[in-house]
Amino acid sequence: MKPFLLLITVTVFAITYLRLVYGVYNITCAARIGLSAMLLFTALGHFMFTDGMAMMVPDFIPFKKELVYLTGFIEILGAIGLQVPSFQVVTAWLLILFFIMLIPANIKASMEQIDYQSANFEGNGIGYLWFRIPLQILFIGWVYFSSIRI
Repeated sequence: MKPFLLLITVTVFAITYLRLVYGVYNITCAARIGLSAMLLFTALGHFMFTDGMAMMVPDFIPFKKELVYLTGFIEILGAIGLQVPSFQVVTAWLLILFFIMLIPANIKASMEQIDYQSANFEGNGIGYLWFRIPLQILFIGWVYFSSIRI
């Protein structure tokens, strides 16, 4: 929920800022700024809650902690790439693929009631998917409509 709230808040502030400074409503630019802020925020989690996030990685994938660090760096690079016009579209497509690839980890975390912040099995459970899957779809749509179909 925190990433979603950050996404919305930063986007609204960016819309307001762009309107005040440049005199135009540039919603797609503001949406990319919000998305970049969200990605930087979620990347922090990869470095702060590495053990818990490693628990979310499907069992057949080796080097779980290293993968968590790598995905944190991917989020940082994605946040930067969205702000560079020459990389914007390719970054957006890669982020869409990235968000799709995260779905199995979210399913595993729900099924096993993983709380990634505490690194234990006392999480929200399967009901979490009713929130997380639509949120993941929203993120995919946000990337598409702010960075590809503009």
